[in-house]
Amino acid sequence: MGDVLVGTCSWTDRALLASGWYPRGHRDPGPRLRYYADQFPVVEVDSGYYALPSRRNSLLWAERTPPEFRFDVKAFSLLTGHPTRPASLPPDLRESLGPDLRRRAPAAVLDRVWERFAHAIEPLRTAGRLGAVLFQFPPWFAPGRPTEGADGPYGSGGPAGLNGHSPEKTLEECAERTAGWPVSVEFRHPAWWRGEQADRTAALLSRLGFVAVGVDMAQGLESSLPPLAPVTSPELAVVRFHGRSPAWGTGSKEDRFRYAYSEPELAAWAPRLRKAAAQVDELHVLFNNCCADSAVRAAETMRRVLGTS
Repeated sequence: MGDVLVGTCSWTDRALLASGWYPRGHRDPGPRLRYYADQFPVVEVDSGYYALPSRRNSLLWAERTPPEFRFDVKAFSLLTGHPTRPASLPPDLRESLGPDLRRRAPAAVLDRVWERFAHAIEPLRTAGRLGAVLFQFPPWFAPGRPTEGADGPYGSGGPAGLNGHSPEKTLEECAERTAGWPVSVEFRHPAWWRGEQADRTAALLSRLGFVAVGVDMAQGLESSLPPLAPVTSPELAVVRFHGRSPAWGTGSKEDRFRYAYSEPELAAWAPRLRKAAAQVDELHVLFNNCCADSAVRAAETMRRVLGTS
């Protein structure tokens, strides 16, 4: 069985800092990350979604963690077709844009964003600390379906891909852009993993060398994805736990992620996770219910359930 690494989707969330989980004297960036890395072997850098990451931070993160520690970095929102605030871009790129990015992003700007994202995470990759780059595609990114009213940064109407391309073509272009990177893909449209489409999705991701991301979330909603742990790469599998709040997709960020997992709920996932781990070199189990200390407590419980160190 491959190594099972359990962690959370942030170590700097304000609610976590305010919860008291970090001991006194561990509130500054350096001691805080070192403490987290003493407790867990993996973390997701969710800040990369909201703003282009910093190469300097990547260097510091590699210095402050042990050689076996892994960072999964969430791709910048513009690279996955999400609405993106111009203020999240560096000033020189911002000047090339209008008041917002709800219209099609200029190709030249998009190329430079890709270049800067790659430059920023390269220290993690060369140090062997980059677990995966997570591409989380938006809810309107659906397999072979037209966009239904989506108004993302690549425009609306036409196929539900990016830049007017089909979803499959978009994924192929992403594979070309990320050649040499470990890449994981999370879909937010449930059709990717329902019925016969699930096998087609797994085959597509496998052909492109992408790692499929399984999720745990509230069930019974129109947007609910099934609780699967798909394996599309022999190197890595990833499962992200979002919590089971019924406010998913409608409430505030706090409402969407306010959920405390019980031990029986996590234990029910153990057979799926062990089955996935048996097929890969490494399995990442990440908790995204980042409200107060709920994510770290769930991660601690899951490690106990799975018997990981």
